[in-house]
Amino acid sequence: MIPTKINFQNKYSKFSKHWSPRVIAEMNDYQFKLAKIKGEFIWHNHKDTDETFIVVEGSMILKFRDGEVHLSKGEMCVVPKGVDHKPIAKSECKILVIEPSGVVNTGDTVGDLTINEEMWI
Repeated sequence: MIPTKINFQNKYSKFSKHWSPRVIAEMNDYQFKLAKIKGEFIWHNHKDTDETFIVVEGSMILKFRDGEVHLSKGEMCVVPKGVDHKPIAKSECKILVIEPSGVVNTGDTVGDLTINEEMWI
C-alpha cells in the first residue's frame, strides 16, 4: 500500500463547528485530530496521557492553574498527563491535537463540549 498525503486545508473545509475535533490519521495507538477553536474551553485534564497542541493557523492560549502559554502559528505545547488546562482562542484558531486513541476531549469532566465518539474526516 502506498501512503497518501493529507492536506490540512482540505480537511478543515469539511467542518465548521468549534471545539469539535476531527480525526484525520492514526499512527500506532495515537490519533491526529484537527480542530477549530474559538472562545474558551473548560478546565480539564487527562489523567493517563499527555496531549500535544500544534497551532496550524491563528493563535491560542493554554491556561494552567499556575500560568499560561501563548501559542502562534507553527508553535506547539505538550501538556503533561494530569495537568489541568483550559484552551482559549480570542478569534478562530486552527489546531492539530495529537493524543492516544480513545481520549475524550474534556477528560473526566463531562459537559456540553464533551465529544464521546470519534469523528473521522
